[in-house]
Amino acid sequence: MSASPLERSARPRRSRTRSRTVNARPALALSTLKPHQYDLRPACASLICPDCETWVPITGLQTNQPKLVPHDTGRAFEAPAVRCRLGSNRLVTVDVSVKKWQERLEDGHAETGHRRKTTVRRKPKVAVAPAVSQIAARRQARADDKRGDGRPLWRLREDQWAATASAVRDTDIRRAQMPAGAAPLGAPPVPLKTLHPERRNS
Repeated sequence: MSASPLERSARPRRSRTRSRTVNARPALALSTLKPHQYDLRPACASLICPDCETWVPITGLQTNQPKLVPHDTGRAFEAPAVRCRLGSNRLVTVDVSVKKWQERLEDGHAETGHRRKTTVRRKPKVAVAPAVSQIAARRQARADDKRGDGRPLWRLREDQWAATASAVRDTDIRRAQMPAGAAPLGAPPVPLKTLHPERRNS
């Protein structure tokens, strides 16, 4: 005997069932859901199952033990017939009044209805800062231009080397006469002649 098309696809969700089976999981509180995730109108009391994320009717909403009806994980007559084991027959705690739910739902619509898309403001392009060596070279060039008095740069360099040539030559001569070893800066000059102290006759 071949199976009917209804058995191969998800079954329609009935708003009322006679099943007394209760899911062993803790009751699902409506306050933990967002206002748009459940509907408390008596004609279509339902919510989105947290396990399969499909709309499921709530049976026994006016009784002491409202619960989710047994349901499949997909749309009726479209998705495969796979039973939602975790969410079927789960108790529901109605801790939100219908008036409070409507107020929260209207506040959410009013808040999102007046939103406008933000204008993307591009950051202004900032010029790349020059390196420290480039800044020093520019300052040196400006100083050379001021001291050059209209002379070309090569001529200015030659005059500067000529002015310091004698001092550099004297420093090299004194450095060659000093004994091996480093002399501290600012110290008295090192004696170049070897001293031979005389012995006293006792």
